[in-house]
Amino acid sequence: MTPDRPISELFAQKRPLRSLEFFPPKDDAGVESLRATATALRRMNPDFVSVTYGAGGTTRDRTAQVSALLKTDLGFTVMPHLTCVGHTRAELADVADRIHAGGFRNIMTLRGDPPKGETTFTPFKDGLRYASDLVALLKSRHADFCLGVGGYPEKHPESPNAAVDLDHLKRKVDAGAAFITTQLFFDNAIFYRFVEKCRAAGITVPIVPGIMPVLSLKQIKRFTDMCGTHLPPALETRLEVAAENPDVVEIIGVDWALDQIRGLLANGAPGYHLYILNRAKAALALTAGLAA
Repeated sequence: MTPDRPISELFAQKRPLRSLEFFPPKDDAGVESLRATATALRRMNPDFVSVTYGAGGTTRDRTAQVSALLKTDLGFTVMPHLTCVGHTRAELADVADRIHAGGFRNIMTLRGDPPKGETTFTPFKDGLRYASDLVALLKSRHADFCLGVGGYPEKHPESPNAAVDLDHLKRKVDAGAAFITTQLFFDNAIFYRFVEKCRAAGITVPIVPGIMPVLSLKQIKRFTDMCGTHLPPALETRLEVAAENPDVVEIIGVDWALDQIRGLLANGAPGYHLYILNRAKAALALTAGLAA
């Protein structure tokens, strides 16, 4: 199995990278639907794609299945997610070995959300408490892993304040993370301030903005409430006016994301990561808009 190229080598080319995130479907029919979506998105020619590990550590087998499909069948460079949720330290080491044996060299390394029905995160048996612990374990297991970690421009919902959150982020980078991908945001000024604070704290790795094109007002409110993201009044007003017309909502969402990406790239962002919710239309519309 030919190993993937580390994403850190792509960042070293000093050009904007673009990437997409998929989530594993719940059944085989969903996997085939995802295959069709991913096939359509090959036209976008992303530098890499990621595959989530599922809320609360669910869909683990599907993550491996989808990662293999995207890598082997469709030729993408794939960055599977891995979380601490529901795993012992030995199980995490075993998963890392299997990922490495499959030719994957890039992992999105996350603590993960508490299992469904729980509100606080508790390590599983002798498992790991923090993403920084997982970064350290993976790098000790296979030094050639290139590890991404998550960053929260508006603070992780569980952190008492932004300073503590930034300290946790620095620990992840110091443990061996090669780059940061942010949680979604809708105001570029928030991202710029976040980058400034990271640089002031001695965090020098690339910080990739995570962008989610709005497809539904109800859906985006659920996401923003869950991750503590601010929805700008100007965007919310437009979405509320168009709420009964899904096509118009999607146009508004894509236009807003397009303006965000143009501004981010103009201000030196190392690329952008799209949270596409397994849908090709918005991602292709953004690609076409950026090519104009």
